Amino acid sequence: MTWWWILFGVFILAMLALDLGVFNRKAHVIKMKEALLWVAFWVSLAICFGVGVYYFYGHSKAMEFFAGYLIEYSLSIDNLFVFMLIFRFFSVPREYEHKALFWGIMLALITRGVFILAGVALINTFHWIIYVFGAFLIYTGIKLALNKQTEVHPDKNIAIKLLRYFVPVTKDFHGAKFFIIENGKRYATPMVAVLLALETTDIIFAIDSIPAVLAISKDPFIVYTSNVFAILGLRSLFFAISGLMKLFHLLHYGLAAILSFVGVKMLIENFYHVPVGISLAVICGILVVSIVASLIWPDTKFEDIPNVTLKD
Repeated sequence: MTWWWILFGVFILAMLALDLGVFNRKAHVIKMKEALLWVAFWVSLAICFGVGVYYFYGHSKAMEFFAGYLIEYSLSIDNLFVFMLIFRFFSVPREYEHKALFWGIMLALITRGVFILAGVALINTFHWIIYVFGAFLIYTGIKLALNKQTEVHPDKNIAIKLLRYFVPVTKDFHGAKFFIIENGKRYATPMVAVLLALETTDIIFAIDSIPAVLAISKDPFIVYTSNVFAILGLRSLFFAISGLMKLFHLLHYGLAAILSFVGVKMLIENFYHVPVGISLAVICGILVVSIVASLIWPDTKFEDIPNVTLKD
């Protein structure tokens, strides 16, 4: 299994290097067609990986991977709105959004790995923790269903406040650079603040999503790889549907139902084991219903994100 971890890590790093070093070497605005092609690429890559899991580890592990991937990917869709708010708050030029998301995801790969290993270790050491995770997911699902509005306050972010305390931050962007040197003094650009905002936000998201995937599988490799493929496809998905978020205004109800479902699944695990195939079918069904309902009953009161600027 160690070799699989190493090979997977090398493969992902190679794909990221190809992405940033070849296809997106020059900063540019990601158009819809390009974004959709990248979405298709990452989704196809995840499907191929799932087929490989089926071939080497069997049907059960493959179903766990696909269910975990679908949960993580669907939860990530709801988080795109927060990323839009962060970019608007800092007035990030559109051609620099890809680089900010790229490095934000690079950091997320590390933090997600730490969280997943910690979560699996907790469950293996203290089995009763699954009841805590299950109850937390149900609580999160109910909270999400009752409160659609997503709030983000980068100006109150502790990480950004610490950045400004230790390093002076320029008011203007300097291309896609994170640091510049002026008059022999090093300055951070707003890109660093954007990166910190994205990363701290992802950590908050992970608190919800990782226990949800752990309800499907306790295998660290399956949980981590499904997370990785989901967040790798998140950047292209952001550019593909960032202008179409109002079409999925009922999606948060579907996500709330999914979180509640996997929470219940965790709570009853010792009494009744829900087959992974049924879990996958339920998750797919909930997503389809929420998306179709959004299209049938469009949100006529949708308001665009208000213009806000970075305050000193």
